[in-house]
Amino acid sequence: MELKILHKNKEDMSFLVEDAPVSLVSALRRIMISEVKTMAIDIVEFKKNGSSLNDDIIANRLGQIPLTFDEKSYNLPEECKCDGKGCSNCQVELILKKKGPGIVYSGDIKTTDKDVKPVFDNIPITEMFNTGEEIEFTAVAKLGIGKKHAKWQGAVVGYRNKAEITVDKDLHGKKEHVDSCPVNVFDLKGDKVAVNRPLNCILCMKCVDVSDGKIQVKPVHESFIFNVESASSLESHEIVKDALDVIDGKLDGFSKSLNKV
Repeated sequence: MELKILHKNKEDMSFLVEDAPVSLVSALRRIMISEVKTMAIDIVEFKKNGSSLNDDIIANRLGQIPLTFDEKSYNLPEECKCDGKGCSNCQVELILKKKGPGIVYSGDIKTTDKDVKPVFDNIPITEMFNTGEEIEFTAVAKLGIGKKHAKWQGAVVGYRNKAEITVDKDLHGKKEHVDSCPVNVFDLKGDKVAVNRPLNCILCMKCVDVSDGKIQVKPVHESFIFNVESASSLESHEIVKDALDVIDGKLDGFSKSLNKV
């Protein structure tokens, strides 16, 4: 199996995996989405809420705010020594208290642990329109995985087959052949259509239709292009690494179980 990074920054990345069975590729995607640990607000206790939104809606919004965290400092509740009852090793308290009028932002949340805070300070939570209105709550954030609830989903992940593109030699290239591609795969050189960016191809087949089949596109089996977009405080490459660690752990567990048979 071979891997090639096509694009990478903190928020998103894309990479090519070749000679990989679809079962492994599918498992990697599912684990990146549903089994990578992230931190999210799980419990909210309102003391005051004079804003324009009710408690349930605000609690839902709070759960979707991505939080930074130190993975080494916190355990999943079900793996903690406190048996999930709640302690400093598996949860952290967040507090918000603000008077109106004005918009309440994620940056108004105060934390009892400097390592756990909103990734962005400008996420709107609710709004208070009048003087005298006030909102105050205490929230508890915990580690979790997307399989348990979507608020812990760490990334948005998709993949597609790599495309093999061929152009008949007798095709008289036209601008419409190049413009038919929504992802800029082709260039026109004289009266020839050149395939200069084949990894951009999304297999939409528009070029095949416009060229009456003289441009041919087919998926390459066991070659896949991944797109990973972080939906948490984790960087895109950390999500991939954590997912691979989860796969390794599952294989180790399976191996140990097999040896007992």
